[in-house]
Amino acid sequence: MAERSLRGARLGTQSFEDERGVEMAPRQEIEYVTENGRHFVVVMADEADIPGEWEDPRTGQVGRLVNGEAVEKKAEKPVRSHWDMLLERRSVDELEEILTERLELLRAGEIGPVHLHRRGKAKKSA
Repeated sequence: MAERSLRGARLGTQSFEDERGVEMAPRQEIEYVTENGRHFVVVMADEADIPGEWEDPRTGQVGRLVNGEAVEKKAEKPVRSHWDMLLERRSVDELEEILTERLELLRAGEIGPVHLHRRGKAKKSA
């Protein structure tokens, strides 16, 4: 049985390549500080755009760039509902007219699920 057992490195992925002859991209260390004074460092590529804020990987708090400019808040768009977007395309009178037309088609049995169609009067069996 021992001769037939499978041999392998371990479960999961593992690279057998080494780093000899590999030139790493130039990097820089960027320091951030949270509101409670905790400093942490993030390693980024030299050509990367440095964000003004970064989430601390240990605490989850947002840290601001040390010796950096103040972060400008982007103007947020107001939240629009489906009703708001519908009113941008149609007036309430148009919507009422469309609703009336669709209800007539539904009641006539031309559209919609079969169980919603109105049928003729049911015959009573004696």
